[in-house]
Amino acid sequence: MARKTFISYKYSESQKLRDDILKVMGDDASYYQGETADSPDQTDNETNTIKENLKDMMFNTSVTIVIISPNMTDSKWIDWEIEYTLKEMKRGETTSRTNGIVGVIAKHNGAYDWLVNYTEREDGCSSSRSFKSSLLYEIINENRFNEKEEKYSCEECKTYNQLSSSYISLIDEDKFLRDHDKYIENAYEKSQNINEYKIVKQVEGGQDV
Repeated sequence: MARKTFISYKYSESQKLRDDILKVMGDDASYYQGETADSPDQTDNETNTIKENLKDMMFNTSVTIVIISPNMTDSKWIDWEIEYTLKEMKRGETTSRTNGIVGVIAKHNGAYDWLVNYTEREDGCSSSRSFKSSLLYEIINENRFNEKEEKYSCEECKTYNQLSSSYISLIDEDKFLRDHDKYIENAYEKSQNINEYKIVKQVEGGQDV
């Protein structure tokens, strides 16, 4: 089922991946609520005006796709956009629900090792991933491995399930582009079962929404 989505990304380094995501979404891209080539130029607008325009785009969405790129934390907007879509916001008689969120890791120089370290276990049971958390916003780190009832995909290895253990799952762009519906729907389903997660909606010092 198509979900209304918002794509949060650093324009200067992720525009192509944003376009690739819209392309694989096909007809579902009509539900895309974020920036497009036809969006008005906001470079001269005041910060509050830009925020209000972004709020208009995000308010009725149910899934936020965050493109994880090497310099994303230099953006003035991505962490604020994540916080906004995590919160329940009221407009008139309508209250938005917390969005499901999925992070799509962009390839850099043809690989993901700028962010991800892969470790092979000696027993051959499984491989595990670790992330360079300093390259991620705190709001993302705080919503990783936050399932209230700790569950392992392998009890012996004590490894976590990539999709269910974190409210914000991080998926390689190749995997996401091959099966975007799977990951968008997974994010949406977690938003419908939000009480199963310890959600952090705003970190200390976060921007007001």
